[in-house]
Amino acid sequence: MIDARYCQLMADYNQWMNTKLYRACASLPEHELHADKGAFFQSIYMTLNHIAYSDLAFLSRFTGDPPQVPPLGEDLFGGFHALSVQRQQLDLRMCEWTKSLTSEWLAQTLTYVSKVDGKQRTAPHWVLVTHVFNHQTHHRGQLTTLLTQQGVDVGSTDLPFMPQFEYIAPLDS
Repeated sequence: MIDARYCQLMADYNQWMNTKLYRACASLPEHELHADKGAFFQSIYMTLNHIAYSDLAFLSRFTGDPPQVPPLGEDLFGGFHALSVQRQQLDLRMCEWTKSLTSEWLAQTLTYVSKVDGKQRTAPHWVLVTHVFNHQTHHRGQLTTLLTQQGVDVGSTDLPFMPQFEYIAPLDS
């Protein structure tokens, strides 16, 4: 089972990667972000929207906020700038939320009805939290491919490349 420290690390990683990804996306014109690129969610924008949707859906299930799971597949934000602002707030919220997690809560189960297939599912919180972070990583991988095809380099996406893991050589005495 995962623990709260793992969740905090993954929330920090997601925030770091989302910052890099959104900065890269901001280098493209809005119409390019909305252009159908043949991806699962068609466009860069709708893939970003889907990641935010899923985060909001699971936070709704975990915390009751938002009170209802947003509709699947709808544009929740109306444009990249609004989505970017919401992503920053969502990442801050997820980082703060993971600080409240306990081993007891992670071990509890949650039963919910999936918006994807309408089926009732029951799983331990720790499995669902793992899914939230894995889901973001999965779709960010799709986005880095789409951006690379547009000539935009996101840079390293590896967790050990986060700023807190950078090695600083000692000064020679």
